[in-house]
Amino acid sequence: MDNSRNSKLPEKIPTHVAIIMDGNGRWARARGLPRHAGHRAGVDNLRRVIEACTEFGVKYLTVYAFSTENWRRPPAEVRSLMNILEDVIDRELQELHRNGVQLRHLGRLEGLRPMLQRKVRHAIELTKDNQRLVLNIAWNYGGRDEIVHAIRRMLEDGVRPEDVDETLVSSYLYTAGCPDPDLIIRTSGEMRVSNFLIWQGAYAEFYVTPTYWPDFGREELLEALYDYARRERRFGRVPGPLTTG
Repeated sequence: MDNSRNSKLPEKIPTHVAIIMDGNGRWARARGLPRHAGHRAGVDNLRRVIEACTEFGVKYLTVYAFSTENWRRPPAEVRSLMNILEDVIDRELQELHRNGVQLRHLGRLEGLRPMLQRKVRHAIELTKDNQRLVLNIAWNYGGRDEIVHAIRRMLEDGVRPEDVDETLVSSYLYTAGCPDPDLIIRTSGEMRVSNFLIWQGAYAEFYVTPTYWPDFGREELLEALYDYARRERRFGRVPGPLTTG
């Protein structure tokens, strides 16, 4: 990356950036380390990316931390991930709060230990009035599961079929009240969405980098923002003035 860019931000900054944080295990394997070491390194990197987002003026950051499919991983790895989540809340919550970060949870809390569920709820309540950056943590989250959950809630509320539109559906999703992501970043080079924000990301711009998540720092994020700023978002329209013939 051209370091001369560091002194100047792109003219167009996305309001909402979402990140599929991929490659922790491969990062660890490349260094001869156990997978949980990669997850720890990924958590340390998240702190740097949060700081960069506040510096660059991003208002919403959504990170894909644990999917509904991740329960299929080896039990020891799942336990390690749960321990990391609890450790992060214990160590980072007060600092995030002081820095004006509002924490939100996307997904189901079921499956977490009761004590951990209480800690997550406490973190959400403590930071609910912070406005500098909204940090959505997608934990035990899946895009299809989110839509099914929304449909069930609409049925329970007796919503009439003729009243269902995109705005109503969005209000029943975990992301209710958040703007849709402008930019979705995936690290580690994989070219798939992996059941992440499949409703909200319908018109998001995608940026894929081969860099593993633990190495995706401030400069890589800035490069992604420059790439985003060069794009023309069309939302289904044709570019430029309409012509005939």
